[in-house]
Amino acid sequence: MRQGAQGSAEAGAPWAAVGRAGSGVPSVRGQGQGRGQEQGQARAQARVPQQGGAVRGEHTHSEPPVPVVPVVPVVPVVPRARPVVQRASVRGQILDALRAALVAGDLRPGEVYSAPVLGERFGVSATPVREAMQQLALEGAVEVVPNRGFRVVERGVRELAELAEVRALIEVPVMLRLARTVPAERWAELRPLAEATVRAASSGCRATYAESDRGFHRAVLSLSGNEQLVQIAEDLHRRAQWPLVGGGPGVRGRADLVADAHEHTALLDALVARDLDVVRALVGEHFAGAAAAG
Repeated sequence: MRQGAQGSAEAGAPWAAVGRAGSGVPSVRGQGQGRGQEQGQARAQARVPQQGGAVRGEHTHSEPPVPVVPVVPVVPVVPRARPVVQRASVRGQILDALRAALVAGDLRPGEVYSAPVLGERFGVSATPVREAMQQLALEGAVEVVPNRGFRVVERGVRELAELAEVRALIEVPVMLRLARTVPAERWAELRPLAEATVRAASSGCRATYAESDRGFHRAVLSLSGNEQLVQIAEDLHRRAQWPLVGGGPGVRGRADLVADAHEHTALLDALVARDLDVVRALVGEHFAGAAAAG
Protein backbone atom coordinates (compact mmCIF):
# COMPACT_ATOMS: atom_id res chain seq x y z
CA MET A 1 0.00 0.00 0.00
CA ARG A 2 2.81 2.33 0.85
CA GLN A 3 4.49 1.67 -2.48
CA GLY A 4 1.18 2.18 -4.28
CA ALA A 5 0.69 5.52 -2.60
CA GLN A 6 4.16 6.56 -3.56
CA GLY A 7 3.60 5.48 -7.14
CA SER A 8 0.36 7.44 -7.20
CA ALA A 9 2.19 10.47 -5.92
CA GLU A 10 4.84 10.12 -8.62
CA ALA A 11 2.21 9.84 -11.31
CA GLY A 12 0.23 12.78 -10.10
CA ALA A 13 3.15 15.05 -9.31
CA PRO A 14 3.56 16.62 -12.76
CA TRP A 15 -0.07 17.57 -13.07
CA ALA A 16 -0.14 18.90 -9.50
CA ALA A 17 2.85 21.09 -10.23
CA VAL A 18 1.13 22.46 -13.28
CA GLY A 19 -2.05 23.08 -11.35
CA ARG A 20 -0.23 25.27 -8.85
CA ALA A 21 2.38 26.99 -10.99
CA GLY A 22 0.84 26.89 -14.43
CA SER A 23 -2.71 27.98 -13.59
CA GLY A 24 -1.95 30.13 -10.56
CA VAL A 25 -5.19 28.86 -8.91
CA PRO A 26 -4.78 27.99 -5.18
CA SER A 27 -5.98 24.63 -3.85
CA VAL A 28 -9.61 24.55 -2.51
CA ARG A 29 -8.94 21.58 -0.22
CA GLY A 30 -8.48 21.85 3.52
CA GLN A 31 -5.29 23.14 4.94
CA GLY A 32 -4.30 19.84 6.60
CA GLN A 33 -5.08 17.84 3.54
CA GLY A 34 -3.07 20.27 1.43
CA ARG A 35 -0.12 19.99 3.86
CA GLY A 36 -0.16 16.18 3.61
CA GLN A 37 -0.32 16.28 -0.13
CA GLU A 38 2.64 18.64 -0.29
CA GLN A 39 4.71 16.36 1.97
CA GLY A 40 3.88 13.37 -0.28
CA GLN A 41 4.91 15.32 -3.35
CA ALA A 42 8.14 16.37 -1.69
CA ARG A 43 8.99 12.72 -0.90
CA ALA A 44 8.12 11.68 -4.44
CA GLN A 45 10.24 14.42 -6.01
CA ALA A 46 13.16 13.52 -3.76
CA ARG A 47 13.31 10.07 -5.42
CA VAL A 48 13.26 11.50 -9.02
CA PRO A 49 16.80 11.55 -10.52
CA GLN A 50 18.19 14.93 -11.64
CA GLN A 51 18.97 15.31 -15.36
CA GLY A 52 20.89 18.32 -16.59
CA GLY A 53 20.02 20.33 -13.47
CA ALA A 54 16.22 20.03 -14.03
CA VAL A 55 13.73 17.77 -12.28
CA ARG A 56 12.15 15.18 -14.53
CA GLY A 57 8.43 15.62 -14.88
CA GLU A 58 8.38 19.40 -14.48
CA HIS A 59 7.17 20.04 -18.03
CA THR A 60 4.07 19.13 -19.97
CA HIS A 61 3.01 19.04 -23.59
CA SER A 62 1.80 22.62 -23.31
CA GLU A 63 5.15 23.82 -21.98
CA PRO A 64 8.14 22.30 -23.84
CA PRO A 65 11.40 22.15 -21.92
CA VAL A 66 13.84 24.98 -22.49
CA PRO A 67 17.06 23.60 -23.97
CA VAL A 68 20.24 24.33 -22.13
CA VAL A 69 22.50 26.38 -24.42
CA PRO A 70 26.15 26.42 -23.43
CA VAL A 71 27.56 29.90 -23.01
CA VAL A 72 30.33 30.46 -25.52
CA PRO A 73 32.66 33.34 -24.75
CA VAL A 74 32.75 35.98 -27.49
CA VAL A 75 36.28 36.51 -28.73
CA PRO A 76 36.75 39.87 -30.45
CA VAL A 77 38.01 39.56 -34.02
CA VAL A 78 40.96 41.82 -34.64
CA PRO A 79 41.29 42.62 -38.38
CA ARG A 80 44.66 41.82 -39.82
CA ALA A 81 46.55 44.49 -41.65
CA ARG A 82 46.51 43.94 -45.39
CA PRO A 83 49.89 43.14 -46.87
CA VAL A 84 51.23 45.72 -49.26
CA VAL A 85 51.08 44.28 -52.79
CA GLN A 86 53.92 45.49 -54.97
CA ARG A 87 53.18 43.34 -58.01
CA ALA A 88 51.24 46.01 -59.91
CA SER A 89 54.00 48.52 -59.20
CA VAL A 90 56.66 46.15 -60.52
CA ARG A 91 54.61 45.45 -63.63
CA GLY A 92 54.19 49.18 -64.23
CA GLN A 93 57.91 49.80 -63.87
CA ILE A 94 58.71 46.96 -66.27
CA LEU A 95 56.14 48.31 -68.75
CA ASP A 96 57.76 51.76 -68.66
CA ALA A 97 61.19 50.19 -69.09
CA LEU A 98 60.05 48.13 -72.08
CA ARG A 99 58.45 51.17 -73.71
CA ALA A 100 61.70 53.10 -73.28
CA ALA A 101 63.64 50.18 -74.74
CA LEU A 102 61.33 50.15 -77.75
CA VAL A 103 61.81 53.86 -78.44
CA ALA A 104 65.56 53.67 -77.87
CA GLY A 105 65.86 50.76 -80.29
CA ASP A 106 67.12 48.31 -77.67
CA LEU A 107 64.22 46.03 -78.61
CA ARG A 108 64.63 45.74 -82.36
CA PRO A 109 61.73 45.26 -84.79
CA GLY A 110 61.36 41.65 -85.94
CA GLU A 111 63.29 40.20 -83.02
CA VAL A 112 61.69 37.72 -80.57
CA TYR A 113 62.23 38.23 -76.84
CA SER A 114 61.26 35.79 -74.11
CA ALA A 115 59.90 36.82 -70.74
CA PRO A 116 62.47 34.82 -68.69
CA VAL A 117 65.41 36.38 -70.55
CA LEU A 118 64.02 39.90 -70.13
CA GLY A 119 63.27 39.12 -66.50
CA GLU A 120 66.95 38.33 -65.90
CA ARG A 121 67.85 41.55 -67.64
CA PHE A 122 65.63 43.61 -65.33
CA GLY A 123 66.31 41.52 -62.24
CA VAL A 124 62.70 40.33 -61.79
CA SER A 125 60.74 37.14 -62.39
CA ALA A 126 59.20 36.33 -65.74
CA THR A 127 55.63 37.01 -64.53
CA PRO A 128 55.63 40.85 -64.47
CA VAL A 129 57.58 40.89 -67.73
CA ARG A 130 55.02 38.63 -69.39
CA GLU A 131 52.14 40.80 -68.13
CA ALA A 132 53.86 43.96 -69.39
CA MET A 133 54.50 42.40 -72.79
CA GLN A 134 50.86 41.39 -73.03
CA GLN A 135 49.94 45.03 -72.50
CA LEU A 136 52.32 46.02 -75.27
CA ALA A 137 50.65 43.41 -77.47
CA LEU A 138 47.30 45.13 -76.85
CA GLU A 139 48.89 48.43 -77.86
CA GLY A 140 50.26 46.89 -81.05
CA ALA A 141 53.95 47.17 -80.20
CA VAL A 142 54.61 43.42 -80.07
CA GLU A 143 52.90 40.23 -81.09
CA VAL A 144 52.74 36.92 -79.24
CA VAL A 145 54.83 34.04 -80.59
CA PRO A 146 53.56 30.77 -79.02
CA ASN A 147 56.14 28.89 -76.94
CA ARG A 148 58.80 31.47 -77.75
CA GLY A 149 57.89 34.91 -76.44
CA PHE A 150 57.04 38.22 -78.11
CA ARG A 151 58.13 39.63 -81.44
CA VAL A 152 58.57 43.39 -81.88
CA VAL A 153 56.26 44.56 -84.65
CA GLU A 154 57.94 45.67 -87.87
CA ARG A 155 56.69 49.00 -89.16
CA GLY A 156 57.44 50.87 -92.34
CA VAL A 157 57.52 54.51 -93.41
CA ARG A 158 53.97 54.34 -94.70
CA GLU A 159 52.55 53.34 -91.34
CA LEU A 160 54.40 56.18 -89.65
CA ALA A 161 53.06 58.66 -92.21
CA GLU A 162 49.51 57.36 -91.64
CA LEU A 163 49.87 57.85 -87.89
CA ALA A 164 51.07 61.42 -88.47
CA GLU A 165 48.05 62.12 -90.66
CA VAL A 166 45.61 60.76 -88.09
CA ARG A 167 47.26 62.75 -85.32
CA ALA A 168 46.96 65.93 -87.39
CA LEU A 169 43.27 65.26 -88.07
CA ILE A 170 42.63 64.97 -84.34
CA GLU A 171 44.93 67.53 -82.78
CA VAL A 172 44.95 70.43 -85.27
CA PRO A 173 41.21 71.27 -84.95
CA VAL A 174 41.46 71.00 -81.16
CA MET A 175 44.46 73.32 -80.98
CA LEU A 176 42.79 75.84 -83.27
CA ARG A 177 39.74 75.87 -81.00
CA LEU A 178 41.91 76.22 -77.93
CA ALA A 179 43.81 79.10 -79.55
CA ARG A 180 40.53 81.02 -79.76
CA THR A 181 39.36 80.32 -76.21
CA VAL A 182 42.27 79.71 -73.83
CA PRO A 183 43.70 82.89 -72.25
CA ALA A 184 47.38 83.71 -72.56
CA GLU A 185 48.13 83.05 -68.88
CA ARG A 186 47.06 79.42 -69.25
CA TRP A 187 49.48 78.95 -72.13
CA ALA A 188 52.22 80.53 -70.01
CA GLU A 189 51.75 77.72 -67.49
CA LEU A 190 52.87 75.24 -70.16
CA ARG A 191 56.12 77.07 -70.89
CA PRO A 192 58.18 74.97 -68.43
CA LEU A 193 57.01 71.79 -70.16
CA ALA A 194 58.09 73.13 -73.56
CA GLU A 195 61.48 74.08 -72.17
CA ALA A 196 61.81 70.64 -70.60
CA THR A 197 61.47 69.04 -74.04
CA VAL A 198 64.41 71.13 -75.26
CA ARG A 199 66.58 69.93 -72.38
CA ALA A 200 65.50 66.32 -72.97
CA ALA A 201 66.34 66.63 -76.66
CA SER A 202 69.76 68.06 -75.83
CA SER A 203 70.56 64.86 -73.93
CA GLY A 204 70.35 62.93 -77.20
CA CYS A 205 68.32 60.15 -75.52
CA ARG A 206 65.31 59.26 -77.67
CA ALA A 207 63.46 57.62 -74.78
CA THR A 208 63.86 60.65 -72.51
CA TYR A 209 62.75 63.02 -75.24
CA ALA A 210 59.81 60.80 -76.22
CA GLU A 211 58.41 60.90 -72.68
CA SER A 212 58.85 64.67 -72.41
CA ASP A 213 57.33 65.18 -75.87
CA ARG A 214 54.20 63.21 -74.91
CA GLY A 215 53.93 65.15 -71.67
CA PHE A 216 53.80 68.47 -73.48
CA HIS A 217 51.19 67.37 -76.03
CA ARG A 218 49.12 65.77 -73.28
CA ALA A 219 49.12 69.02 -71.30
CA VAL A 220 48.01 71.03 -74.34
CA LEU A 221 45.15 68.68 -75.22
CA SER A 222 44.05 68.42 -71.57
CA LEU A 223 42.89 72.03 -71.80
CA SER A 224 40.06 70.75 -74.00
CA GLY A 225 38.56 68.90 -71.03
CA ASN A 226 38.05 65.78 -73.16
CA GLU A 227 39.77 62.88 -71.43
CA GLN A 228 38.88 60.40 -74.18
CA LEU A 229 40.54 62.65 -76.73
CA VAL A 230 43.66 62.89 -74.58
CA GLN A 231 43.94 59.11 -74.22
CA ILE A 232 43.44 58.40 -77.92
CA ALA A 233 45.92 61.09 -78.98
CA GLU A 234 48.54 59.83 -76.53
CA ASP A 235 48.16 56.27 -77.78
CA LEU A 236 48.71 57.43 -81.36
CA HIS A 237 51.64 59.56 -80.25
CA ARG A 238 53.31 56.62 -78.47
CA ARG A 239 52.89 54.39 -81.52
CA ALA A 240 54.43 57.08 -83.71
CA GLN A 241 57.55 57.01 -81.54
CA TRP A 242 58.38 53.34 -82.13
CA PRO A 243 61.36 52.72 -84.44
CA LEU A 244 61.02 51.61 -88.03
CA VAL A 245 62.30 48.40 -89.59
CA GLY A 246 66.09 48.46 -89.61
CA GLY A 247 66.09 51.43 -87.27
CA GLY A 248 68.01 51.67 -84.06
CA PRO A 249 69.66 54.14 -81.74
CA GLY A 250 70.83 57.25 -83.51
CA VAL A 251 68.28 57.21 -86.35
CA ARG A 252 67.08 60.57 -85.06
CA GLY A 253 70.18 62.42 -83.97
CA ARG A 254 70.51 65.08 -81.32
CA ALA A 255 70.06 67.88 -83.87
CA ASP A 256 66.78 66.39 -85.08
CA LEU A 257 65.44 66.06 -81.55
CA VAL A 258 66.43 69.62 -80.62
CA ALA A 259 64.81 71.05 -83.75
CA ASP A 260 61.64 69.08 -82.98
CA ALA A 261 61.61 70.36 -79.38
CA HIS A 262 61.99 74.01 -80.39
CA GLU A 263 58.77 73.67 -82.37
CA HIS A 264 56.98 73.31 -79.02
CA THR A 265 58.08 76.76 -77.85
CA ALA A 266 57.19 78.25 -81.24
CA LEU A 267 53.75 76.63 -81.00
CA LEU A 268 53.16 78.18 -77.58
CA ASP A 269 54.08 81.62 -78.94
CA ALA A 270 51.54 81.19 -81.76
CA LEU A 271 48.85 80.01 -79.35
CA VAL A 272 49.40 83.01 -77.10
CA ALA A 273 49.21 85.35 -80.11
CA ARG A 274 46.13 83.45 -81.40
CA ASP A 275 47.77 83.24 -84.81
CA LEU A 276 45.70 80.38 -86.23
CA ASP A 277 47.61 80.11 -89.52
CA VAL A 278 50.92 79.67 -87.72
CA VAL A 279 49.38 77.15 -85.31
CA ARG A 280 48.06 75.08 -88.21
CA ALA A 281 51.38 75.15 -90.06
CA LEU A 282 53.50 74.36 -87.00
CA VAL A 283 51.42 71.38 -85.93
CA GLY A 284 51.37 69.97 -89.48
CA GLU A 285 55.13 70.38 -89.89
CA HIS A 286 55.73 68.94 -86.42
CA PHE A 287 53.92 65.71 -87.22
CA ALA A 288 55.33 65.45 -90.73
CA GLY A 289 58.87 65.98 -89.49
CA ALA A 290 58.53 63.29 -86.84
CA ALA A 291 57.20 60.87 -89.47
CA ALA A 292 60.04 61.60 -91.89
CA ALA A 293 62.74 61.25 -89.26
CA GLY A 294 61.35 57.98 -87.90
